[in-house]
Parts: sequence; C-alpha cells; structure tokens
Amino acid sequence: MTAPISFARPQPRRADNDGYLDLTRAVRAAGLFRCPPWRAVVRVTLVGGLYAAGWTALFLVGDSWYQLFVAAYLALVFGQVGFLGHDVGHRQIFGSRRWNNVVGLACADLATGISYGYWVDKHNRHHSHPNEVGADPDVGPGVISWTAEQAGARTGLGRVVARHQAGLFFPLACLEALSLHVSSAQALRTRPVRHAPTEVVLLLAHAAAYLGAVFVVLSPLRAVAFIAVQQGFFGLYLGCAFAPNHKGMPMPAPGQKLDFVHRQVTTSRNVRGGRALDVAMGGLNYQIEHHLFPSMPRPHLRRARALVRQHCRENEVAYTETSLGEALVIVTRYMNDVGLAASRTFRCPAAAAMGRP
Repeated sequence: MTAPISFARPQPRRADNDGYLDLTRAVRAAGLFRCPPWRAVVRVTLVGGLYAAGWTALFLVGDSWYQLFVAAYLALVFGQVGFLGHDVGHRQIFGSRRWNNVVGLACADLATGISYGYWVDKHNRHHSHPNEVGADPDVGPGVISWTAEQAGARTGLGRVVARHQAGLFFPLACLEALSLHVSSAQALRTRPVRHAPTEVVLLLAHAAAYLGAVFVVLSPLRAVAFIAVQQGFFGLYLGCAFAPNHKGMPMPAPGQKLDFVHRQVTTSRNVRGGRALDVAMGGLNYQIEHHLFPSMPRPHLRRARALVRQHCRENEVAYTETSLGEALVIVTRYMNDVGLAASRTFRCPAAAAMGRP
C-alpha cells in the first residue's frame, strides 16, 4: 500500500493578529469539521455509479453519432470525479489518510488520466500563495497571460494570443484537459513525484481502457469525434469551475507580507447560487471558506460562510461574492485588460535593432 499523499494545511502561528484562531474555534464548535462516515460511502458510490453508467451507455448505444451525447455526459462525470479527488486530497471525506490517498489515486490517475501527485504538489503551492506571481503556479507563464508583464514579454504567436485572450478564453479552456494530461506525463518523467511508478501504471491503464473502449465500439471518425467532445467539454467544465475563484482578484506582490486571513480571503471570490450550483462547481463556489479551512467537508462550506462573513465584517477584511455570470464577465474583462499590454508594449523590431524605442 502506498504512503499517504496530502495537501498542505495552514501552519499554526505564534501570534493571531488576524483572529484566525478565534474563527477556527467558532467553526469547530459548530461541528463543521466533522463528517458522518455514511456520507463518504454515499458520495463515492454515487460518483462511481455515474461513471460506470457513462461507460455502460457507450457500449449500449453502439456505433452511432448519438455517442456525442454520451461524450458530453462523461465530460460532466469526469469533472465530478475530479472534484471527488480534490476533496479526498484535502482529507475531507475519509478519516483514514490511507483511504483518502487510495481514492485520490483512483479518481485522478485511473479514472481521469491526470497525475494525482503532480496535481497535489501544484495545488499545495496554490493554496500557500494564492494569486502570487512566482509562487502560485496557477498564475504562472502559460498560454494565457495573467499579468501585464507576462503579456508584454510575449512574441510572435504568443503575442497574438495574448491580445485576443479574452475572446479565446472559452476555446482555450477546452484544451485544459489535454494540458493536464501532458503536464502529468511531463511531471512523472522529469520531477520527483511521489509514487511515480504506481501512477505510471495507473495512467497507462486509464489510457488503454479509455482508448480501447472508444475505438472498439466506434468507427475511427466517430471515435475521434467522441474523444474531442468528451475531453473538450471536460476541460471547459474545469475552466468554468476554477477561473471564477481567483482570476481578476488582487495579486500580492512577491514576498508581500500578509496575514493568513487577508492572504486567503482577499485573493478569492465566492460564487453565490443554490444547491445545484454547489454540486456543479464541486463546492468550489465557496472558495473563501475552502481556502481558510481546506479540510472542511464540502457539505459544511455553506454553513461556514455566515461565520466567515461575520468575521470579515468585524475585522474589515474585503469579502467578495458574485454570481457566476458576473464572475465570468470580470474574468474575461481582466484578461482583456492584461492582453492589451501586449499591444502597448510593442516595439518595432527594426527600431529596436537601431537602439530606438
């Protein structure tokens, strides 16, 4: 059995200048860190059943273009499996670290084809320094520019993409799943990922089962279309679930000193909505509460919200909450503003060669 993998937790501080310890005591007194064992069994069984139903449908429908509906369904289910993997990584579901680890590897590597070790390491760094350039990999250099400096440094095709990245956000989000697959393979090949041999076996098993099932049931053309729709919608789903959480929020300067509450709350955005939105976004719509209490079980985040909002009001900490539509508008507007930096910083190559601006 492999050793446990777990997310980083907030480290205790000698001085509680931000009142975090008092807030934690209030949350603990409300019983919001406890989760009945039956919830874990129900959650895993339900998600597993939805996953199995999708692949069963693939074989029942047969070689038909109706399989594109199955592909879209499986994209949503892959997202739910990913949210389950996220939760067990934070030890929200099982009391046993070993069980959280085993289910996390099953959800990430075996079920969705994404390296659990790679993603846990990446997510740990995000939680420790949310939205901080140079420390948070989610705002590091990539296809999309998150700062004017990143956009201004682009050249060639990268500069063109940066200029139009707001309009390209949703098409680019469709490539997120592919990006995670590639990054997983690169991480296992080049970085010291814990339990890499086990993950390689699980990823290969996923690829063989996924591709084998699709190409056995479908003709080559329909198989390619199925994969494009399933992986594209999966990436789009992840992009729409994760982007509203931090993009367009304040970005601390590298090394800037902030207490824990300010660092986590002011860089995060909640998305308000009903129970259906809670399920659709995997509880990540309570991003502020999740960042303050990563191990809090997902069903309790809604209840924690009232305590956190009251704490933020009393301590004059900015607490941001919008609708999903508003959040996506803010994100795309921010991306557009950053992308314009690629135009403002343009220098004529001939003039630059002559030493002129």
